[in-house]
Amino acid sequence: MYQKIIVGVDGSPTSMKAAQKAVEIGQAVGAKVTLISVGEHGRQNVSDASDRFEGMEVEIDTVVDTGDPADVILETAEDGGYDLIVVGNRGMTGVQRFLLGSVPSKISHHSPCDVLIIHTT
Repeated sequence: MYQKIIVGVDGSPTSMKAAQKAVEIGQAVGAKVTLISVGEHGRQNVSDASDRFEGMEVEIDTVVDTGDPADVILETAEDGGYDLIVVGNRGMTGVQRFLLGSVPSKISHHSPCDVLIIHTT
């Protein structure tokens, strides 16, 4: 079963739904959950998410980094030996998605471990 779960949070309601599911799974199986955020508001994003889950019976860690969100999540998951990556299904749309691809899609195609994409829309 899962021992280490990583979930991307970007401050959006959809990422909080993904984080909620990751924490629920972590509680159910006794896994550690890492909240990761990439970008200029990363510290605030992980702080807000961490505060939301305070007092729950799950060990929560946080990571803040810079770079391409999918690449950073994938590298962190591989380097940290994570068993599961959790992300929300909502990402970029239209031209941005066509040019850059979506974070969930990139993660699902290149993940070193299981991926759970939470339907958030």
